[in-house]
Amino acid sequence: MTEENVGFGALLRQLRLEASLTIEALAEASGVSGRGIGNLERGRRATPQRGTVAALANGLNLREAERERLLAAARIGRNPRQSPADVRAFPRGIDDFVGREQELAQLAALAGQASLGRSQVVAVSGPPGTGKTTLALHAARELADRFPDGQLVLDLRGMDDEPPMPAELTLRVLKAVGVADRDLAKAGPQGHPELYRQALAGRRCLLVLDNARDEAQVRPLLPSAGGTMVLITSRRMLTGLEDVERLPIGELTPSEAAVFLTGVIGKDRADTDPDALSEVALRCAYLPLALRVAGNWLATRTGWTVRRLADRLALQERRLDALAAGDVRVSAAFDLSYRQLTPSAARLFRFLALVDGPDASVAVSAQLTGQEFFDTEDILEELVETGLLGSDQDRYRLHDLLKLYARDRLKAEETEEAAAAARSALHRWLLETAVVAGRWFEPDHGAPPPTWQGTVDLSTADHARQWLQMESINWLAAFRTAAHEEDHAAVVELAEALHWFSDQWIFWGHWPEVSATAAACAQALGDPGLEATHLNLHAWALLICEGRHHASMERSAEALKAAQRANDLPQQAWSHSYTAWALSQLGDYSAAAPHNREAARLFEAAGDMHGTLHAMSSHADTLLRAGRYEESIAEHLRTLAFLDQASDSIEPHSAAFNRTNVQTSIGQAQTLLKNWAKAADHLRIAVDLARASANPGLESRALIHLADALHAGGHQEQAREVYTQCVDLGESANPQHVVSARERLAELDQS
Repeated sequence: MTEENVGFGALLRQLRLEASLTIEALAEASGVSGRGIGNLERGRRATPQRGTVAALANGLNLREAERERLLAAARIGRNPRQSPADVRAFPRGIDDFVGREQELAQLAALAGQASLGRSQVVAVSGPPGTGKTTLALHAARELADRFPDGQLVLDLRGMDDEPPMPAELTLRVLKAVGVADRDLAKAGPQGHPELYRQALAGRRCLLVLDNARDEAQVRPLLPSAGGTMVLITSRRMLTGLEDVERLPIGELTPSEAAVFLTGVIGKDRADTDPDALSEVALRCAYLPLALRVAGNWLATRTGWTVRRLADRLALQERRLDALAAGDVRVSAAFDLSYRQLTPSAARLFRFLALVDGPDASVAVSAQLTGQEFFDTEDILEELVETGLLGSDQDRYRLHDLLKLYARDRLKAEETEEAAAAARSALHRWLLETAVVAGRWFEPDHGAPPPTWQGTVDLSTADHARQWLQMESINWLAAFRTAAHEEDHAAVVELAEALHWFSDQWIFWGHWPEVSATAAACAQALGDPGLEATHLNLHAWALLICEGRHHASMERSAEALKAAQRANDLPQQAWSHSYTAWALSQLGDYSAAAPHNREAARLFEAAGDMHGTLHAMSSHADTLLRAGRYEESIAEHLRTLAFLDQASDSIEPHSAAFNRTNVQTSIGQAQTLLKNWAKAADHLRIAVDLARASANPGLESRALIHLADALHAGGHQEQAREVYTQCVDLGESANPQHVVSARERLAELDQS
């Protein structure tokens, strides 16, 4: 049975049902036997001759257009030149296909829908070199048996200066599926679209439209009915197409990239130096085209080790030049898309190479070119549409190799002065914005001043936190540049503005660097008060972020001397407080006590309520570590009473931070006293407070102690759930607590 018969039969049945006729009624009206009509509809009989079709058309009382449609379907079926447009000799390059399991599963599911007679159109899009064509051809071969009328691959040459027009492509498909020249001539160019629809209406074909330029080129080629499946590949997202399944693809995973390279160069050679193989894959940024080039390079140079190529690719400034094999160059693939950009889009693309982080916001991008926010957003979306830029919500990302390409274009097409000015403007804006955002969490500051004219929304502390975290790599790079350029005042201002914010994001990973850099800049400025402040901040970072107790105490001692020179009582108090904290964690409680007392005295003398709050909490925690659990609980309750009495005098985020810590410590003490229920109550309060303030560092501490209390109290399943919640917090949590939670989950699994 061929699809031509099914096509005619399906159309005949459709027209009969639309006319509300039974087979018997149509047989009586047309003079064609009922058995013959049934066999035609089920594809069990060859397509009838013209006279039979005319009789059926009369019996159905068809209009002229419907009559021609039925006759055309019969002609296609009778045409001896017609054979399935079956491109089974697929182009090379798909035998070593790797990965894309999820995408292939999605295509298989859509092919199943097409098999039921519902046409499917899938737009496969992605940056240059991601393997869109390879995926489409591999899928076409895998799904070939589901489309017995054939598989046709058309190269639409979308990157050409003058790609083929829809009329030319339509004619090529019509000829490929066997429409007779006389029928094409009779219909004329204006009738080809209708012939095209008729030819595909009852068929089950797979049509690959490769390398589409835009929506206008492919829209006339999309079937309106029947069981045809169309796979469109394009560097553009083809946003204007409607009723289309979208399948964006990117780079391979590291493991898939290693498998791909192994398939090209051979297992023995790959196994000789797996680390070097991984480096080659990484420096190809897991882009299939780059991997192909690298693999071919090694395959044709058997005297080269994989390490030699990895080292060759290590130099960023030469990497794109190295990713060339014969007439295949990765940069050439990028050139094709870049040449199609508007001038403003090409300029922004070049300047995006100056962004230090992996992605950027609209506001960051606007600083590079000086354009208005909404104009910049439109240009970014043009880059996304052309496949040169990835997007995730309101973040935009250049693929690693595209960033190198953008850097080359920047060097070739912009002056050094223009690039330096753009980078300077971006860094200045990042530093200024980070200072305003950080001061949301600083006592006596809060919301931005009315005079501040920013391009990002910092109207709430939550917005400020989100901005600081989202742009952390970018503002950190600006901070480093300021330090390198010896802009000491800018470095010190930013570090001080982020002092209290650091409590909200304790385990970010860069606070030791920020505080150490600021301490050095403060020393260079010759201001002992600033020096004491940033030495103390460095002591905190060494103690809390890195657990380096003795190094922390050395910095505290330096800070104390500077604070005494400056006659700065609060910084003297912080020096004693951090020293006491480190000694307490080392288990030297007797040595910690006098430092705690001195810190409390100095804070009170200075009228520093935030410092006094910290000293009270620190003293209670020292009692907890010393095993004086009841006394610790009593001191923590005093701290809560102090918070309640101080009310608005304590900055809200600092108050929430301390309340969370106090409730956690009380819960920990109650656990050690084996008061499991009381412990769980306090620890649940701590978890809720930490979540409300979006502080995963504190949340992980509360969760691990809550899970321990539940486990000790005999509630193993509840404990398992809470340990899992701790693990799920990921990198923003205290890494020690995450490790402990994993270990205890493993113990529960073994019990």
